[in-house]
Amino acid sequence: MNISDISEFAFIERLSSSFAELLPRGFTGIGDDCALFPKSAQESYAVSTDLLIENHHFYRNKIPPYSLGIKSLAVNLSDIAAMGAEPMASFLSVGLPKDISMDWLDSFTAGYKALSLKENVPLCGGDTTASPHICVSVTVIGFARNEAIRRRSMARAGDIICCTSNLGDSGGGFLVLQSDIETGADEDFLLKRHYEPYPEIAAGKWLASRRGAGAMMDISDGLVSDLEHILAASGAAAFLNLEAIPLSAQLKRCAERHGWDSLDLALNGGEDYCLLLTVAKDEFAGTSEKFFEAFGRPLFPIGGIEPMMSGGGKIRFLQNGKETAFTGKPFRHFR
Repeated sequence: MNISDISEFAFIERLSSSFAELLPRGFTGIGDDCALFPKSAQESYAVSTDLLIENHHFYRNKIPPYSLGIKSLAVNLSDIAAMGAEPMASFLSVGLPKDISMDWLDSFTAGYKALSLKENVPLCGGDTTASPHICVSVTVIGFARNEAIRRRSMARAGDIICCTSNLGDSGGGFLVLQSDIETGADEDFLLKRHYEPYPEIAAGKWLASRRGAGAMMDISDGLVSDLEHILAASGAAAFLNLEAIPLSAQLKRCAERHGWDSLDLALNGGEDYCLLLTVAKDEFAGTSEKFFEAFGRPLFPIGGIEPMMSGGGKIRFLQNGKETAFTGKPFRHFR
């Protein structure tokens, strides 16, 4: 058996089980959006690491280096946001081919710095090396009050499942890249969403502080895959109301124009990097109202948490209240 025969999560489980006995008391290791280390009796450090590889996560001739700089930091800041934490510092390691121009490198650095300035996150170190392909690894350290930390294991039966933005735009942008179709304003919008995701740090901190907030994570591998992580950690099941999945007008128009399945992109496209969370049912109305007041956009209710069914972790798909079958292909890291 090769690594391509297993999922990313089976691989992670092999690592996690091997090292669990080394975790000191009070530490949280592999299995959530961030690792957690005690900072004080009231606070913890949150640490996230991600890796972007040329020709797997991006194509050098299609993504502007400025956008790649933004995205490299954004995907880690999004993990910090998902824990309800605030970022403190980043560390950047890059492997670069010898033919990379200084103009490319300066533009990449400018993008990374732009997001660093926007979120007040200093770059504090890293490493460089030669490589046949561009490899970018970023680590971000943040901190959070212990009572505000949101974990994947905090979903409870009766909670409402919510997301903080439209879904599928990034997946649509990736299809634009793959198909080399003629682009207009809608396609350019989707490309921007794919190239430059925005980490919802302020929203994550705000939601984590609300009474009734449950599990939270960012949507990186796709709504279905990431919801399954919450269900596995929480020992629960769920239903999704397909008609409630938020889709942008740009994605809808592109899907109609190019023959895409916009719902499949929303459920399985991944890399939207908005927040997926659960909120206690009796707290949702107040949370949703205050969220709109704070951020000028809705908190989208898209389903609910149910008691674990036989086998655990099952997601039921509902269309206007009636259960329906839905299939799709989630992102695989070792394809």
